[in-house]
Amino acid sequence: MTRIDFYQIENQEAPLLFSCRLIAKIYRMGHQVHIHTENEAQAKEIDALLWHFRPESFIPHTLDNIDEEAPVRIGCSVMNEPNTHREVLINLSGSVPDFFSRFERVAEVVPLNTESREAARENYKFYKDRGYEIKYNKVGQPPASENV
Repeated sequence: MTRIDFYQIENQEAPLLFSCRLIAKIYRMGHQVHIHTENEAQAKEIDALLWHFRPESFIPHTLDNIDEEAPVRIGCSVMNEPNTHREVLINLSGSVPDFFSRFERVAEVVPLNTESREAARENYKFYKDRGYEIKYNKVGQPPASENV
């Protein structure tokens, strides 16, 4: 069964910058990641951030699932490939995607703003009502070791 992790941001860190730190950690651990965004503009924004947020390292990624070999894929559309399975889904869309259960783990990033927190509550209820294991993490300042 898919494991669900919520990451509630408790400071002014931009949600997409936190997401980049999370993606970097997951990538360094050797896992494949799919980042599901709210729209194409957000997908392009996180694509650009992944190129520049940490100049000393590179995270191989692709936009819109074009490159099957990339360990990190970014997209806002429905995953139509029934046999595609990724290890970690990072959900930035604000709602639960229909294909979330194809993943071993889902990371829900919860920004500081009230509207996003309300959407996260709805997602939490969705998973909880269906019996998924949920872990809730409060995230403060970025640690020196970049642990998330």
